[in-house]
Amino acid sequence: MATYTLGIDYGTNSVRALVVNTANGREVGTAVVNYPSGTDGVLLHPNDHTLARQSPADYLVCLERVVKAALRQARWQTGMRGDKVIGIGVDTTGSTPIPVDAQNRPMCLNPKYKKNLNAYAWLWKDHTAFEEAARITAQAKKTRPQFLAQCGGVYSSEWYWSKLWHCLNVDRGLFAATHAWIELEDYIPAVLCGVKRPEDVVCGVCAAGHKAMFNRKWGGMPDAEFLASLDPRLAQLRKRMPSEAFAIDHPAGRLTKAWAATWGLPEGLPVAVGAFDAHLGAVGAGVKTGTLVKIIGTSTCDILVAKNTMPVPDIPGVCGMVDGSVLPGYIGIEAGQSAVGDIFRWFVTSVCRGNDALQVKLTAEAGRLKPGASGLLALDWNNGNRTILVDPQLTGLMVGMTLHTTRAEMYRALLEATAFGALTIVNRIVEYGVPIERVVCCGGIAEKNALFMQIYADVLNRPIFISRSAQTCALGAAIAGALAGSAYPAIEPAIKAMTGVKPTVYRPIPAHVAIYRELYGQYKLLHDAFGAVVDQTAPVDQTPRVGHSTLAGLMKNLLALKQKRAQQ
Repeated sequence: MATYTLGIDYGTNSVRALVVNTANGREVGTAVVNYPSGTDGVLLHPNDHTLARQSPADYLVCLERVVKAALRQARWQTGMRGDKVIGIGVDTTGSTPIPVDAQNRPMCLNPKYKKNLNAYAWLWKDHTAFEEAARITAQAKKTRPQFLAQCGGVYSSEWYWSKLWHCLNVDRGLFAATHAWIELEDYIPAVLCGVKRPEDVVCGVCAAGHKAMFNRKWGGMPDAEFLASLDPRLAQLRKRMPSEAFAIDHPAGRLTKAWAATWGLPEGLPVAVGAFDAHLGAVGAGVKTGTLVKIIGTSTCDILVAKNTMPVPDIPGVCGMVDGSVLPGYIGIEAGQSAVGDIFRWFVTSVCRGNDALQVKLTAEAGRLKPGASGLLALDWNNGNRTILVDPQLTGLMVGMTLHTTRAEMYRALLEATAFGALTIVNRIVEYGVPIERVVCCGGIAEKNALFMQIYADVLNRPIFISRSAQTCALGAAIAGALAGSAYPAIEPAIKAMTGVKPTVYRPIPAHVAIYRELYGQYKLLHDAFGAVVDQTAPVDQTPRVGHSTLAGLMKNLLALKQKRAQQ
């Protein structure tokens, strides 16, 4: 008889559950529940655009509802019984660390800290720790360069230690009261398995390796001496952290009696170690060596894998290279852009004061324009640059506007800007010897926006395939659940059986490729000038190319002025 697995996918604005047939990846039940708090589920601060937090209470309320709804649909569609579910997998955003007490309870659930945003989950796109990130990078360059080599050469404000250190600097009382900081990808499996002590939480190598500088080569987490050089209290915190981290083929534990009763599932059901949404999205899209998977949503994450038996060079500017972070037995390579869908939403809703209908209209109008015809060029840094500059203080830019510029032209320029940013990442990875033979895209934009996908095919000059599943992150989590439930002996046959691509393929249009190649040269001029990229082939005492010395600090100067005025 058929068996099924359950994937739970925590995104930026909602949580999704997916019930999947383990034999063929058929999706038989699904549900989505939006987080009720804040703006689209995100807690913001009116005077600090870099702050983004979430409520762990939302995570738990939505978890109960979404799994119930997905299982109900699966039972209605197939007659599936709960005892035919053999495993559970979980993916989440990240780095999204949660401050917890000694009972593994989020600090914000304590009435004392209910109004303190620092006591909530620090969402992946929280950039408040940009100063701490820069200081971690500087210190590691001096004393632990090997730490940086595994994460592209720069430590990010989006990542674990930056956020913890920033909390220590701005809210010492909360930091002192906090027993541990648990990544969301580890917290949800721990909740499902009834883990009551942070020390007993099973740690996933995805978050630990990509965001917390975990590596078995240096004994796990960054050593106490290095952390103490940042702040002695960080070193004290390390004593309460796990010494090992695992890939998705390792169990996080077993489903508690209470959760099993809530959902009508077997008690003791195996729960896989958690991972990030993008990494399990790559699994759900069929990632393998030579395949670049682009998970396109509010931001993008680019994922590749290479066998861990092969030499893989360090790649400057990527988000990390971690053994086992995507597939057991493979090095996971992560890159990405801090904003893609968020840029389009911002333009349509905040600038044009429109809604989804306007976005459809603008897409149709932009599709009738020829590449390069508007004379516009934009930078895709509205939420900073994740790869390859790794700088959260860079901001958006559009040049070439006249009194005749239309909304559709600006919208298309933003689409093109994100494609140029994607090409910059591809070029860097290929430059360091990692082949990209195939590109598979997934996510809502890939599913719905044909213009976006054609522009990407033209700019990247590669055919673009679309994942068969519209829910690749949840499907990847379900595949992890299938491994936990012993449906397959290894990850490769599970991926082969449970994933695929759609018949539609976006192929490059030669005439457009030529235009975009020329336009990309102009994008690189803007990118390098405002991104402070100095010609590495020039002597170190030579003056940078024209524009670098005068433009590199402009965006940050404007942010500093903005902050100064906000404080007055």
